[in-house]
Amino acid sequence: MYRCRGEIPDLETSRLRLRKLEDRDASALFQIWGNSDVVRFLNMARLESIQETREMIDLLNGLSESEDTLRWGIELKETGGLIGSCGFNIWQLSGADRGEIGYDLGKPYWGQGYMPEALSANLKFGYSVMGLNRIEALVLEENKASQRVLDKLGFKPEGLLREYQRNEQGEGYIDLQLHALLKREYREWGSN
Repeated sequence: MYRCRGEIPDLETSRLRLRKLEDRDASALFQIWGNSDVVRFLNMARLESIQETREMIDLLNGLSESEDTLRWGIELKETGGLIGSCGFNIWQLSGADRGEIGYDLGKPYWGQGYMPEALSANLKFGYSVMGLNRIEALVLEENKASQRVLDKLGFKPEGLLREYQRNEQGEGYIDLQLHALLKREYREWGSN
């Protein structure tokens, strides 16, 4: 059974390097997690400072040590600049063999194919190293760009989860669309 024990391995694609988030990434991530246009799709409050961003980096890295989350920073190979993050929000191996991915990308990098490229590396890692059979993504209905990314990767929409989680203000609930990709579908999709 896969255990990361806080070790977040580097993953590479043609244009990107996925690596462990570090304190030096706080300024770049604040530009992302502090941007209302980005966080409105993440169901999280916009971060207000670089210090809050550092705390989020520490939290995410700590959750990898307890086997709860596995989050990579997305770095452009060409410049070394951090443009977003992605990874497994949760995973359950014993009996279910499934994980849930999450991702974010700085607004200047939208629409350039970076997220499908980064998530392709996540999928390969999830199926080949972690031993997952099913990878899920939960998406706000109005986030059409994210739905297109998942569609490009072969994910299938499975339905609407009504009032599935609290909204960021904690004053109500939001609906989320469930998309999933099975290992056998991934193999079929990858061979096309």
